[in-house]
Amino acid sequence: MLRLERTAVRFGGRAALDGVDLEVAEHEVVCVLGPSGGGKSTLLRTVAGLQPLDSGRVFLDGRDLAGVPAHRRGVGLMFQDHQLFPQRDVGGNVAFGLRMQGISRAEREARVEELLDLVGLPGASRRPVAALSGGEQQRVALARALAPRPRVLMLDEPLGQLDRSLRERLVVELRELFRKLGTTVLAVTHDQGEAFALADRVVVMCDGQIAQSGTPLEVWQRPADAFVARFLGFDNVVVATVSGEAADTPWGKLPVPEGSAQGPGALLVRPAGVRLVPVSEGLRCTVTARTFRGTHVAVRLQPERAPALEAACPLRAAPEPGDEAGVVFDVAEVVVLGNASGV
Repeated sequence: MLRLERTAVRFGGRAALDGVDLEVAEHEVVCVLGPSGGGKSTLLRTVAGLQPLDSGRVFLDGRDLAGVPAHRRGVGLMFQDHQLFPQRDVGGNVAFGLRMQGISRAEREARVEELLDLVGLPGASRRPVAALSGGEQQRVALARALAPRPRVLMLDEPLGQLDRSLRERLVVELRELFRKLGTTVLAVTHDQGEAFALADRVVVMCDGQIAQSGTPLEVWQRPADAFVARFLGFDNVVVATVSGEAADTPWGKLPVPEGSAQGPGALLVRPAGVRLVPVSEGLRCTVTARTFRGTHVAVRLQPERAPALEAACPLRAAPEPGDEAGVVFDVAEVVVLGNASGV
């Protein structure tokens, strides 16, 4: 439905988009993740027609969007800061795009009420925007973006200004709403939890390029490289050389899954795969810190002559800082990464 071909945008000497290819299927929810400056928002703006391309093409339903102005592209865009019209009430904000389309008053009013019901604000049409909470303003902005029935709805850090508990609640509601409406969504966010909860497919960007694309489960279980692994919050990443079903690493010889790529590269061990044993039975480490994470304790471990490690321990079994422990590695939590860049 939506296709980007070799899209490139440069700001001065820097490539904000560097030959990006991306497809979004009808009814699919795609979330683009990445650090600040990675190209996420630029990608969104090129699709919306707010940022001209230096090269490449964007297609929607097979139609080349080159030269098509933003208001004629059939896409909806919702920003992080809502950008509601303060002089209009809730209904006036939601109906704005419909008025631009020349929809009759009766149809506008019916559509506004339908959408306010869908986003959980029934009967709010006459409320002033200034009287709304942050979460309510977000719902109004969403209703306004959905009102003209865009072929693609694009979200730019849609929940970024809300507190965590509200974000977690709204992301579930958004997922259910998009499924109910069959909305095609392209969203950008820096929050991996938000993206993984919302998306059918996650795209990770770095330096204007796509580092990895896949389902949330695929990206989480098998990061493409060290950059993606570290961006997802995994710290146990080291250079390694794989031979057979073992890898030589700074932590010693570690088991790797059957069929792993051979030769030099990088290796990830998820914290759940760092198991604590008596000192005499594994890699000798000193506990340097521990952090309560709700369901477990993250334990920071320092071997004598190797990079630090993080282990995930049950609440009642976590050692204290200063304690010594041995470490062994669970092959089920070991991932051989594509290359060592970013280690």
